Amino acid sequence: MRKLAFTQAPAIQAPTIVTAAQIHTLDAAGSAPEAFLIIGDRIRAVGSIAECRAAAAEVSAMTPELVDLGNTTIVPGFIDAHAHPLMLGQMMSWVDCGPEKAGSIPEIVALLQEAAQTLPAGRPIRGYGYEQRNLAEQRHPLRQELDQVATDREVYLMNASGHGGVVNSYTFELHGVTKDTPNPKGGEFFRDADGELTGELSDAACNVLTGLEGVKIGHHGPNFHLADEPAEHKLQLAAAQENFLAGGVTTIGDAQVSRREFDMYLRLAESGDLKVRVSMYLLSHLLDEAIEMGLHGQFGNEHLSFAGIKFYSDGTLGGWTAYFPDGYVGDPCRTGQLYHEPGDYTELIKKAHRVGLQTATHSQSPTALEMVISAIEAALAERPDSDARHRIEHCGLPTLEQIDRMAKSGIMPVNQPQHHFNWGEGVEQAIGTPGERFNPLGDFERAGVPVTISSDAPVADPRPMEAIQAAVSRITRRGTQLGSDDLAVSLDTALRGHTISAARALGREDELGSLEVGKRADFAVLDRDPYATPIPELAAVAVASTWVGGERVY
Repeated sequence: MRKLAFTQAPAIQAPTIVTAAQIHTLDAAGSAPEAFLIIGDRIRAVGSIAECRAAAAEVSAMTPELVDLGNTTIVPGFIDAHAHPLMLGQMMSWVDCGPEKAGSIPEIVALLQEAAQTLPAGRPIRGYGYEQRNLAEQRHPLRQELDQVATDREVYLMNASGHGGVVNSYTFELHGVTKDTPNPKGGEFFRDADGELTGELSDAACNVLTGLEGVKIGHHGPNFHLADEPAEHKLQLAAAQENFLAGGVTTIGDAQVSRREFDMYLRLAESGDLKVRVSMYLLSHLLDEAIEMGLHGQFGNEHLSFAGIKFYSDGTLGGWTAYFPDGYVGDPCRTGQLYHEPGDYTELIKKAHRVGLQTATHSQSPTALEMVISAIEAALAERPDSDARHRIEHCGLPTLEQIDRMAKSGIMPVNQPQHHFNWGEGVEQAIGTPGERFNPLGDFERAGVPVTISSDAPVADPRPMEAIQAAVSRITRRGTQLGSDDLAVSLDTALRGHTISAARALGREDELGSLEVGKRADFAVLDRDPYATPIPELAAVAVASTWVGGERVY
């Protein structure tokens, strides 16, 4: 991939030799050295402590400091190639209505009512995390049920998918939405059999929630860019950053950057508070602006950089907006939707590809995936590039034939095993077969398609070891196995999927993803060795500390 970049000189610091009971470099050879040497923010030697001391003496008169991390295991810093940090930070201040907090609609209402008592008058009440199939009622709440929370201010309950949710009647009244309001392109205001608004809204319909001055993205994706004051957004992003670091994550691919996110990253960087590394994917409504500004390749410094453009082809499996033209088994009247007509989408991909931009497209259903794969094939036919690294985000239900074509075109899927861990049964109930193949990582590996793992936070918590367990076991949160054993991958493949493979998906494998000479000294310290841990216990492997550029940041 062509890269345009500028770097910042690292702070001068004494050479440091790091050792622990076990070190997994995740280099190509799977090396497990005794120690590694850090000078500045980079690894300068890997081997025995004696070899690291000798290497330090060759380049510095300073005596190296020995950092012995004791009975722990060091792995490269985890890379979360697809997440939404500001959205995570924002929702950390919302009401958690997930399955561990509420199992029914009355319980959700009670949680929101409790929050309403502590919030200032007029301030919106926001909850998140419910998944309708996990509720006792097996349905979405209704606006009338959220009216029990408040009738004089907005109430918004976001679905676990992040692609919409439910609002109260006041929210519709405030934004002028009535039963006669047409559905926007790429979204829906749901109605009952009598044509009345149920309160549920999805994808592009969420534009109404961002206010008059908020980010408007049209039909280019679900709009979760809800506006708070800039100072509050900065605090939210900082809180999200700490959440990622607690999971051992040192680099994030922000998979939907609007002016809201871009501004907050700049503010955090300017104040010196940006600890993680962030690769930004601008949402496709900004494609023309990016091209006009000359952003025709990766650009930025080691902490904040532009990586590519994010597209959407269809919706979400969790919210039943992924595109199944024959309808859902759970509701034959629902088909989901495509965000773009296939011809229009192909032209967008070609436009980005012509100037060398990496694309990352959200796509779940076989029909939507066909549109994406065909568009990339057409773009590559027009301008061949053996290392374009176009990505498909989630890539939940590809056929075996589509996977083979992905391998031939160098397409990289970026999956989230925590999705099938959290609601794999729901996908099976919603669409029947091929729901059991949700996230077919084993099929990718056999076809020679790289396995890349991420969280999609806040849709799932940024806890890489939980994602790795889900990838290796295929066992859901409720204890059932999703599909056959051969859809799982090995522990080594899963660890690489959250480190070096993820670095390659971001175009940063030259500096990140493994503990090798010349790379950034980013690593996570675990309380036990994953390779010596039973599969059902992998999620319980704890992060003792997280280091970025040779400095402990968590």
